[in-house]
Amino acid sequence: MLNIAYNPLSGGRTVDDIEARRGDAMFLARLATTSIPDPTTAGDFCRRFDDESILVLQEAGNRTRLRVWAQQPASFFSTPAVEDADATLIPTDAATKEGMSISYNGIWGYSAFLVSLANTEEPLYLGLLGANRPSPEGVVDYFDRAISLCQQAGFKEICRR
Repeated sequence: MLNIAYNPLSGGRTVDDIEARRGDAMFLARLATTSIPDPTTAGDFCRRFDDESILVLQEAGNRTRLRVWAQQPASFFSTPAVEDADATLIPTDAATKEGMSISYNGIWGYSAFLVSLANTEEPLYLGLLGANRPSPEGVVDYFDRAISLCQQAGFKEICRR
């Protein structure tokens, strides 16, 4: 799953672009693995997950993150948690995939957004919308979740940008 999420963040446009990364030592190291499955199996695997399942997976990762952060010194929490949100258009060659749409400039694809903790460069939440959706759409719920996560961790101040 992680290699699929990192694919567009690494310049990939389609699931097939993962094929090029199967032999990329830096990409594999970032995933902390020595190999990734054939990209043709990724699409079949991903179709098994709905939005709720993906959110449950992200929340499980964040519960683990809380345990890791709990091991940090008090100074880790003395600076504000800086939460970043950004979105990007991920173009695709197909116009018939579920959830995809045409952007304002005529490009078919998806709008992917990421909410991350800038302090540690950790992705907290990923989301995917059709390309014709405004970039802030959907991010408010994820910002609220990220704020709650940082409050649970012990951050006293939280800055969103």
